[in-house]
Amino acid sequence: MRTLLLLTFFFICLPVYGVEPCTKGTADCTEWVTLGDQARSLIYRTFPLDAKNEKITRALIMVHGAGRDADNYFRTAVAAAFLAGALDDTIVISPRFASNDGRGCRDTMAANEINWSCSGDSWRSGGFASSPNQVTSYDLMDEILRRLGRKEIFPNIKAVVLSGHSAGGQYVTRYEMANKVNDNLGIPITYVVSNPSSYAYLDPERPSGVNNELRAFGDARNCTTYDNWPYGLKNRSGYTAKISDDQLKTQLAARSVTYLLGELDVLPLAGFDSSCPAMAQGPTRLARGQAFGSYVNAKYKAQHKVTVVPLCGHNARCMFTAELALPILFPKL
Repeated sequence: MRTLLLLTFFFICLPVYGVEPCTKGTADCTEWVTLGDQARSLIYRTFPLDAKNEKITRALIMVHGAGRDADNYFRTAVAAAFLAGALDDTIVISPRFASNDGRGCRDTMAANEINWSCSGDSWRSGGFASSPNQVTSYDLMDEILRRLGRKEIFPNIKAVVLSGHSAGGQYVTRYEMANKVNDNLGIPITYVVSNPSSYAYLDPERPSGVNNELRAFGDARNCTTYDNWPYGLKNRSGYTAKISDDQLKTQLAARSVTYLLGELDVLPLAGFDSSCPAMAQGPTRLARGQAFGSYVNAKYKAQHKVTVVPLCGHNARCMFTAELALPILFPKL
C-alpha cells in the first residue's frame, strides 16, 4: 500500500512535457525546423511543434530585428502573452535568422544550421541563404506556418499573428504580400508590421508633401534604384522572383495587416535606412508607415489598419507590450 501511494504521488508530481509553456529565452525553449534533407534553422517556442496540444487556440510569431537576437524577441513576445493572459492557449514562436560571414555577422552556428546572408536586404526580403543557397528566408516561415496548420497536432488553433519589429517588420510586410501559404493554411493569418525602415511599393508613385499625396517620384534620375526590390517591385530575386506583379498587388491588398507604429519613432536611430530609395518613402519610420498604409488603402482598396502607439520610439518591448497592442497581437476568438 505504501509503495502504491509513493508511485501515485510520483506520477502526480511528474511534469507533463508540453503542458506548461516554456518561457525562458534559453536553449530549453528551442527546437530545430528542418528544410530539405538536413538544413535546419533554430526557433524559440513556448510549446513543441510536434507534440499534440489541444489547448492551443492561437499562435504569435515574432521576427527579430537586424541584431538577430531571437532570444530577446522571444522574451518580449512571452511578456506580451503574459500581460494579455494568453500564455496557456497561445504558442509563441521566435525564429532566428543566424548569420556568420566571418566579418560583419559572427553568430555561432551549429552543424547543418542554415547560414542566412549577412547582406542587409537579403533575409528580410526573402533572399537566398548563403548556405544552402537554394533556400530562402521566406521558405522557413512557410514551413513554420505549415506545421502550425497540422490538425493532428493543433486541432483547435483558430488564428495566427505574424509580427516583426524594425528589420523584422520589413520581413513581415514583404512576406505578407508574397507568401504562398496564406490562402491554403485553413487558419486566418494577421500580419503586424512594426516600425520598419522601408516598404515595397507596388508602383513608381511615392508620397509627397505634408499630406502624403501620391506623385511620380521626382528624383528618379538621381535615385535610380528607388523602385527596385525591396523598395519596389523591379528586379526581384529569391522567393518573390517567380511571382507576378499583379499577384503581389492582389495578395497585399487582400490580406489582413496592421501597421503598428511608434509615436516617437521619428529619429534616424537604430539602423535607420537613410538611402535614397528609403528616403523617397518619407523622412521618418513613423511617416513612412503612415504614408504606406494610406497608399495601399486608397489606391489598392486594401483595408489595412494603422495604429500609432503613444510614447513609444524604436523599441520592440515598448511597442509589443503596450496596452494598445495586446488585443492586436492576441485577438479574441
